Amino acid sequence: MIGYVRFKHFVFAAVLAFAAAVSVAAQQSAAPPLPPHGWRVDLSHSGVSFRIRHLGISWVNGRFNNWQGELTFDPANPTAASVTARIQTNSVDTQNERRDNDIKSGNYLAVDSFPEMVFVSKRVERVDDTHLRVIGDLTLRGVTKTVTLDTEITGLMDGQRAKRIAFTATTVISRMDFGVAFNRLVEGAQVVGEEVRITIDIEAVQPIS
Repeated sequence: MIGYVRFKHFVFAAVLAFAAAVSVAAQQSAAPPLPPHGWRVDLSHSGVSFRIRHLGISWVNGRFNNWQGELTFDPANPTAASVTARIQTNSVDTQNERRDNDIKSGNYLAVDSFPEMVFVSKRVERVDDTHLRVIGDLTLRGVTKTVTLDTEITGLMDGQRAKRIAFTATTVISRMDFGVAFNRLVEGAQVVGEEVRITIDIEAVQPIS
């Protein structure tokens, strides 16, 4: 009887392992081929975050949990790089449900009407060996403005199966420029500041064929 139970556990574990392998293989086969100098963004080690003033004296920090990125980058020719980021506005997260619902409302992000925020690079300027300026169009609430991402190449590593590269990019935008003009005052102080500081951290992978 004990042997039979052990055999059942072995069969169950083998089935689970096979299913996991099939799932991984399916995900890999479903991934589209990368373009020349293309990198696959590792979302588990990347993030889009922001901070904005509260009452003019402190900061509220938040992030977007759902987004996708497309990246091409040749370390030998960094000014030929390109990047696109598509951010789901409904995924905003400031660790406060009431505040998140307020941000999602028509007063701010209006996520029902504008479910996506998009950045598309137009050109890249080299500052030095580890710093770039990425100039592109940011579309938010149906308004498109040119913004500059001050970008640092924070690391490049060659592994046995893949190369990895990491960037940190920052910019400051005015929410007023994108039609987010709602203001609320408390004791004469503006509850939500006008400037939004955005940080994009990217770790990306390039398989070695």
